[in-house]
Formats: sequence, structure tokens, C-alpha cells
Amino acid sequence: MLSGLDHLVITVTDISRAVDFYSRVLGLEVRYRDRERVDLMLGDMALRLHWTDTDVSPKAATPTPGSLDLCLRSLLPLEEVARHLEALDVEVELGPIARQGANGEIASIYLRDPDGNLLEISRPMKPQAD
Repeated sequence: MLSGLDHLVITVTDISRAVDFYSRVLGLEVRYRDRERVDLMLGDMALRLHWTDTDVSPKAATPTPGSLDLCLRSLLPLEEVARHLEALDVEVELGPIARQGANGEIASIYLRDPDGNLLEISRPMKPQAD
């Protein structure tokens, strides 16, 4: 019945600060939908940013900045990701550490966005079969 994820809404206190972080630090493409909604493209899906007090409806019953725990897949080795984050003075909170992902074992590093959301950046421990 379902085939994947189209977009995920992240509630933020400051859209421009979130856009800067997700585009500069994580390299996501920015698409402005309107003043209150911005899409950060991640492959064929989007992380959609909404202001804390947005009038956009419908929305979650209690949208709260800093409540998201999101795991993102990296194309680069985690050592390169960690060096990139260090160069931008973004603190790695934990890792690399072994974890279980949706499709097997992964290695992950953890960091936080400006609203305190937990972001996990991961890579498969074993090469994926084609």
C-alpha cells in the first residue's frame, strides 16, 4: 500500500537559521514554498521546515522544536563527514558507533541542529548488494 516517504516536517524556531544549518552543514538543496514553508531536498524526498507558530494546517497536535530524532544516510565515509563538521565548528555528540539501521548494521555519528533535534548520520557497515 505505501511506497516510501515524501516529506517530513521539522518544526523550527527560526527558519533562516535552520536553512543555513541544513544547507551549509549538511549540503541539502533549499526550495522555498512560501514564507512559512521551506523544503530541504534529500534525494526524492523533502525535510519541510515550519515555524513554531505557523498557521499551516493541518499539522501535528503539538509541534515542538527539538523533538525530532532523525537518521540520515551518508554517501561519504563518516570520517569525512566528521572532518567536515569539525571544520564548521559543529560538535559531534557521539560516534562513530555501531547501530542497527532499517536495512542492517550501520555506523553512526550524532549531532544536533540549532533547535536541538538529534541528527544521526549513518553509513552501512557492510557494502550493500546492487
